[in-house]
Amino acid sequence: MLEEVERWLTDRSWSVADRPLHRVLAAKRATGQTVSVVLPALNEEATVGEIVSVIRRDLVVGAPLVDEVVVVDSGSTDRTAERAAAAGATVVHRDAILPRIPAVPGKGEVLWRSLLVTSGDIVCFVDADLRDFSSDFVTGIVGPLLTEPDVHLVKAMYDRPLTVSDGPGGTAAGQGGRVTELMARPLLNMHWPRLAGFVQPLGGEYAARRTLLEQLPFPVGYGVELGMLVDALHLVGLDALAQVDVGVRRHRHQDGQALGRMAAAIYRTAQLRLARGHLIRPSLTQFERSGDAFEPRTYSVDTEERPPMTEIAEYQARRVA
Repeated sequence: MLEEVERWLTDRSWSVADRPLHRVLAAKRATGQTVSVVLPALNEEATVGEIVSVIRRDLVVGAPLVDEVVVVDSGSTDRTAERAAAAGATVVHRDAILPRIPAVPGKGEVLWRSLLVTSGDIVCFVDADLRDFSSDFVTGIVGPLLTEPDVHLVKAMYDRPLTVSDGPGGTAAGQGGRVTELMARPLLNMHWPRLAGFVQPLGGEYAARRTLLEQLPFPVGYGVELGMLVDALHLVGLDALAQVDVGVRRHRHQDGQALGRMAAAIYRTAQLRLARGHLIRPSLTQFERSGDAFEPRTYSVDTEERPPMTEIAEYQARRVA
C-alpha cells in the first residue's frame, strides 16, 4: 500500500507552475469544456467580493478560462449576497434551488444544490472566507481536468498558517487544518490508506468533472469533503484523483468547539461509509462555563445525505432540456 501511495504522489501530485495559464487555455479550447466556479457562502461579506473580483479579473475578463462564477448564499444575514453581486457573481439563494426539497443547514447541502444552477462540464468549488486570494487556486485545480482526460477530481494542497495573535510571531506556520490532523488523516490512514497521500483532504478548494459529481451522494454538512474523496475512490479509482500545490491558504479559523462539531460530523461520515447500515442519529455534548459552573450544550451531528443528483427528476429534466 505504501508503494502505491508513493507512486500516486509522484504521478498525481503537481504544482500550479506545472501548467501555465496559456497551456490550460489551449487545452480548454481544444476540448471545448466549460468551467463553473462555485462559492458556498454564509456571512462572508468581508471576503467574498474580493474573491469574486480576482476570479473575474484574471480568469473571465483577463483570460477566458471560467465561464460562470456562482455564489450560493446559505442564508446570510449580512451583505454577502450584495457584495458578491456587486463584484460580478451570479448570486442564488440556497432555498430558491429545488424548493420541492426543503433545505437543511450545511455546506454539503449548498454544494449539492449548486449542481442545479451551474452548467460547466467542470465544477470548481472555492470557500468564500479566503484572504489574500490568488486565481492560482482555480487555475491549479482546473488545469489537470483540462489536460489529463483520465483525471476526474483534483484537490488543492497548500500551507495553512494558523493566526494565533496579532503582531510579529502571531502566525504558526503549517498549524492550520487541526481537524484534518486530529480526525480526517487518522481515519483515512486507518480505513482508506490509498487516500493517505492527500495533503489537504478536507480543503474546500477542489474541482471535479460534472459526470463524477452528479453520481455522488453529498453529506449535507462538514463531512462532504471526506465523503466525496472516499466515494470517488470507489467510483473512479485512485489514479483518477489528483492534487495540486497552490501555495498558501489564509482564512478565518474557527474556535475549538466549532472544530469539535466538525470532527463529529466527519467521523459520522466515515462511520456510515464503513458500516452502511442503520445507526442511531448521534449527538455531541460540549461544555461552556457559565459563572461558577460548566453548562452542557448538546448538538445533533450531521447525518443526512443527499442522493446522487442523477436521481433528482429536476436535474434529469434540465439535462434533457
